[in-house]
Amino acid sequence: MAAGRSGSGSRQRRPSARPRVAGAAGREPAAGARGGRFKKSLGHLQPRDAVSRYRFIDRHRTQVSVRRLCLLLQVAPSSYYAWRQRRQRRQQPAPAWERAVVRAFQRHGRRYGTCRLRAEVHAEGHRVGRWRIRRTLAAHGLRAQQPRSFVPRTTDSGHGQRVAPNRLLGQPRPTAPNQVWVGDITCLPKQGGGWLYLASWQDACSRKVVGWDVRESMPEDLVSEALRRALVVRQPPVGLIVHSDQGSQYTATRFRDLLADHGARQSMSRRGNCYDNAQAESFWSRLKTELLDGGRFPGLEEARLELSHYIAYYNDERRHSALAYRSPNRFETHLQSMSEKCPA
Repeated sequence: MAAGRSGSGSRQRRPSARPRVAGAAGREPAAGARGGRFKKSLGHLQPRDAVSRYRFIDRHRTQVSVRRLCLLLQVAPSSYYAWRQRRQRRQQPAPAWERAVVRAFQRHGRRYGTCRLRAEVHAEGHRVGRWRIRRTLAAHGLRAQQPRSFVPRTTDSGHGQRVAPNRLLGQPRPTAPNQVWVGDITCLPKQGGGWLYLASWQDACSRKVVGWDVRESMPEDLVSEALRRALVVRQPPVGLIVHSDQGSQYTATRFRDLLADHGARQSMSRRGNCYDNAQAESFWSRLKTELLDGGRFPGLEEARLELSHYIAYYNDERRHSALAYRSPNRFETHLQSMSEKCPA
């Protein structure tokens, strides 16, 4: 009887245990088989780069969980979701500030970096930081021009003529236009070899180019003609300081007579010290980078036309960090309005 009960109990336990074992065994191979089949389906694809893996996950995310796909492709889920968000942002229309940055960059012909672009879009009402502007330029493959050094020298200070003292040493920066003008001569390369010679005069306060002339040679009247044009247009008061280096063109009798006729005082940099005329040198660096950009002028007439356009742009539109990111003309207008509000 005991044996019967034992046998009966044994028979009662086996049916209850078998379905559990059989069910578990039956389910596990099925899941394993599905996973194995999916792994095999990935075997011939073998996406090598991360983006290809992200795209594969995105295509199959409705069939298999993202977590499992990431595990099989050895991709971090966070990396996949970050890629997906970036792609969604790219597919959306660019925000207004981003379009403004690209427009400003193209309008100024690669001449503006992040600082000037920020000032430009701020003036349009977009408050954007430099890091966002930098990322926008990189995303659109835009890169600003970089200033280059220039080799030829135009100063001939071994002429033995009397030189003027440096009246700017130890003096504060001019606070109004037509107090100090600075001038210099530079060489511009010409196609087929040779040079063109450009002389200019700038207002030391506003950075505005007030007079210029370009020739195929460098006669004594090159700087005189540029100065004469500036004097006719600006009509400066008596006592204007006209500063230059010690080149022979600036010690010529004709040039000094022109200064005397208008009550201007001559000032010269110390010999061999380019920093005394740094403002003029800085202008040459900008002009050669932004206008030439490694190129050459076909001839004199083409150079006159291009220089005329660039100097008009420089005076009217180009923002200067030293002028609180205003153009020279706008800076002079600002000074005029301030003097009217606060008369001396």
